[in-house]
Amino acid sequence: MAKKVKHEMEMFGDLRIDNYYWLRDDSRSDPEVLSYLHEENAYTDYSMSGIKPLQDQIYAEMRGRLKEDDITAPIRRGPYYYYRRTLEGKEYVQHCRRLASNIGAPTSVYDTMPTGSDAPPEHVILDENIKAQEHVFYTIDAFKVSPNNKLVAYAEDTKGDEIFTVHVIDMESRTPVGKPLVGVTSDLEWAGGEALVYTTRDEILRPDKVWLHKLGTEQAVDSCLYHEKDEMFSLDLAASESKKFLFVTSESKTTRFVFYLDVSNPGNGLNVLTPRLDGIDTSVSHRGNHFFIQRRSDECFNSELLARPLDNTSDSKVILPHRPSVKIQDIQLFSDHLVVYERENGLPRITIYRLPAIGEPVERLEGGRTLDFVDPIYSLAMSESEFSSSVLRFHYSSMRTPPSVYDYDMNSGVSVLKKTKTVLGGFDSTNYITERQWATAPDGTQIPISIVYKKDLVKLDGSDPLFLYGYGSYEMCIDPSFEESSLSLLDRGFIYAVAHVRGGGEMGRQWYENGKLLKKKNTFTDFIASAEYLVEKKYCSKEKLCIEGRSAGGLLIGAVLNMRPDLFKAAVAGVPFVDVLTTMLDPTIPLTTSEWEEWGDPREEEFYFYMKSYSPLDNIKAQNYPAILITAGLHDTRVMYSEPAKFVAKLRDVKTDDNVLLFKCELGAGHFSKSGRFERLQEHALKYAFIVKTLDMV
Repeated sequence: MAKKVKHEMEMFGDLRIDNYYWLRDDSRSDPEVLSYLHEENAYTDYSMSGIKPLQDQIYAEMRGRLKEDDITAPIRRGPYYYYRRTLEGKEYVQHCRRLASNIGAPTSVYDTMPTGSDAPPEHVILDENIKAQEHVFYTIDAFKVSPNNKLVAYAEDTKGDEIFTVHVIDMESRTPVGKPLVGVTSDLEWAGGEALVYTTRDEILRPDKVWLHKLGTEQAVDSCLYHEKDEMFSLDLAASESKKFLFVTSESKTTRFVFYLDVSNPGNGLNVLTPRLDGIDTSVSHRGNHFFIQRRSDECFNSELLARPLDNTSDSKVILPHRPSVKIQDIQLFSDHLVVYERENGLPRITIYRLPAIGEPVERLEGGRTLDFVDPIYSLAMSESEFSSSVLRFHYSSMRTPPSVYDYDMNSGVSVLKKTKTVLGGFDSTNYITERQWATAPDGTQIPISIVYKKDLVKLDGSDPLFLYGYGSYEMCIDPSFEESSLSLLDRGFIYAVAHVRGGGEMGRQWYENGKLLKKKNTFTDFIASAEYLVEKKYCSKEKLCIEGRSAGGLLIGAVLNMRPDLFKAAVAGVPFVDVLTTMLDPTIPLTTSEWEEWGDPREEEFYFYMKSYSPLDNIKAQNYPAILITAGLHDTRVMYSEPAKFVAKLRDVKTDDNVLLFKCELGAGHFSKSGRFERLQEHALKYAFIVKTLDMV
């Protein structure tokens, strides 16, 4: 039980008392706070000690499915194939490359990296295992190869706070080039072979400045290309597929505008491409003598696509008009083709258009070819592809299909599977069934639910245990993809489901708009409706229903636990955003100001009382709650560790049941938990052992 220190907060005549405000320590060094976190961790270890053999068994299962020595599908860049290698027993990857054997020949879907005794030797550019030896936490978030394939710039984080150091090394000799760039983000691009463009953050960790760095010079003399002073906006950076331009975007939750930098002459600085217009969201790419602009507005809420000549950036032509039922998610340009990643009826898809020759006018697109997939529900992801080729690379998976990489010839329509992640331990995808169901929300909206289970274990009579995941914020799409760790539940007879609630982007832009600001409660009632539907249709019972969400999904879990604690047997909330009102009232907390367009600004009375009505910490009350496991990361800059710590402390004090409540704070990690691949499996094993124990299935 945490001590109580009364802290009063008053606004609009409303008095709130937070007895655990003292747990917030921005320096993360207060001995009393750290001692409390150690005590919580010790209590969790003690409480789980009785089923340590089960936790170890689940961990062994998960690790046993991993092909520990493996490589990713090699990607061709100029004369080289680049890939990442994992080694048996090692936590981290090696970044490698190998010369191609068919240099100069047109790219084909049948191309493969040469291997064997007569193949060019493998060159290990960087071994993260060596770099990580001196650190509790280690991750590389950007690994950018220079246009001439001689240098690489990589961004490393050794705390988990997402404040990066960028190193440039010569790939052959592995020797440093110049001094590291310190205190930067992982947003990083080459501007030719002699310069880098990167971004830095302000004191509230908002990316607010973009810089040009010439190799061999001091960081102190780097030129600031743009400073975004509006605290509602953050900067982003991307390279065009053609590699001729860099695009700097400044974006809030509703507005985005774009500058471009000519890579051939970076000293000329940024030029405005799309102006700042409230409520207009634009993103840009380039091919030939045209910029291609994806544009969203209130009228074109699912986006339209425009072409704009380089020599007349005020003249735009709509080439793919807005469609109310089809959302343009993203585009990918090639020298002869345009690939559009779309969404319709809750599922992603890929549509490919042939473009006129470079130099010709770009007219309205007709006759696109849409790819077909075999699973009823699935997920797709873009991949780097060679701009000058006709080969599209993309990632595919479903809840029963491991991550797979395909090369697709956009001229012939031939598709070649380049790599499917190996899953050991006797895994057979045909033993699992995936399906989509639709729950009805209180306002009549149909909520999609993605489901997977092992067909010879599940009875579908209400007696099966079920694990339900939810998120529902930031227009994020939690598409039905392969969760290797979940096999330890599925093979124990669990049903695994994802509720695609409003606030996410699965059903288009309006799906997001109807789950934010003053409609945020739809996220929670959609999740409850999904859970009730699964009980009603005998996928499970209340006594067998377990739920999970992370970050903003942890807010979802906190809210539904307060609203309907009787509906769930167990809950897991990872790095949960549960102190919504206090956090949103404090603009000194990282990321708060940019979040006002997502949650609302509680300095306005209407938003204050609406947010208070669902904020999990503010709505804990004397009632029975299910068994709960909550996790946090001490160095998390997205959701401060103190939010879940306070939530647990108050819950322990107020709740009326004897169900277990556990809190695990990783003292050497941030928002995305531990950095090693086996370390992350330990966290999954803890979570699943907690669930299995709670359901008395040990």
